[in-house]
Amino acid sequence: MQHEPAVKLGVDHAAKKKSRLGVILFFIYLIVYVGFVTIGVVDYELMGKIVLGEQNLAVVYGFSLIILAIVMGVFYNWQCTKYEDLMNKGEEI
Repeated sequence: MQHEPAVKLGVDHAAKKKSRLGVILFFIYLIVYVGFVTIGVVDYELMGKIVLGEQNLAVVYGFSLIILAIVMGVFYNWQCTKYEDLMNKGEEI
């Protein structure tokens, strides 16, 4: 006994905008991450400098990368939902 799909999938008119946003966010994150790696390779002693409280640059930058990824993910989801609501309006998916 087989069952039908839970939802009917249709054309996603927002796919192009969502893809573009994803690529833009990827490159923003890539630039920030390359900065982290570059500091680690070029001037690794700089990573040991205390910058915030009693934490060194490596810890602060590393946690900042994690937080940035989470914030960007939430922003991407929020923005894509807006795109879908606007561009797929009036169409049952």
